[in-house]
Amino acid sequence: MPYLSRIRINPLRAESRKLLASPRALRGAVQGGLPGLPADERTLWRLDSDNPYRPQLFVLTTGKPDWTHLVENAGWPDADGEHYAIRDYTPLLQQVAQGRSFAFRLTANPVQNTRHPVKATPRQQQRLDAGERRGLRLGHRTAAAQLTWFLTRTARWGFDIAPALHLDSTRTADGEVPREVRITTRHRRTFTKGTITPKEAHVVINAVTFEGHLRITDPALFTERLLTGIGPSKAYGCGLLTLAPIPNRT
Repeated sequence: MPYLSRIRINPLRAESRKLLASPRALRGAVQGGLPGLPADERTLWRLDSDNPYRPQLFVLTTGKPDWTHLVENAGWPDADGEHYAIRDYTPLLQQVAQGRSFAFRLTANPVQNTRHPVKATPRQQQRLDAGERRGLRLGHRTAAAQLTWFLTRTARWGFDIAPALHLDSTRTADGEVPREVRITTRHRRTFTKGTITPKEAHVVINAVTFEGHLRITDPALFTERLLTGIGPSKAYGCGLLTLAPIPNRT
């Protein structure tokens, strides 16, 4: 049974600052809330910091987790209020239906595979010379390219985005009509996977948060994306798609 959790993070604590600065460290803290082995869990997570004084961590797990360690090390363990919430995800999955519309939020890592990078690093050139079959996986750097990456893939994810009602919506790279989606944050994150060979395990993520309104076109595909995530870098805070009812418009 899947569960969606929301955990409050206290950004002023020393442990919190370490977690907020490192997707690798935060991934470890997320895995620490799961009773089973990491390989047994399919976990998605996302850090939302709309309010930098009250960042929130969202986690989707296949089993029921325990976030006591996060509250004790990175929250407000002695304060009033709900330190974390865990909700059964099944009722939301039961609402997935053809033509149903939702507000959404997604943090993703838009990438492309290419054999012709503008400026390859020595290691990248070595991989190309060795005959890398799929080419290099490189992140899209501009907001227009990142938005185009998103809009050209929604059909394979089981939904579409309606034309925008607001004039301030972001245009795609090829100048198409704006859609009901916008980019709210863009962060370039770099870190290493380990300490033995850091140059070999250097990770670069262009984390982009998309918000807007979607309409479900393929319930089976859409449900699969809800449960398994969208795009690469899922282990490091990308891929979790969350939904909310669309507020009434005037």
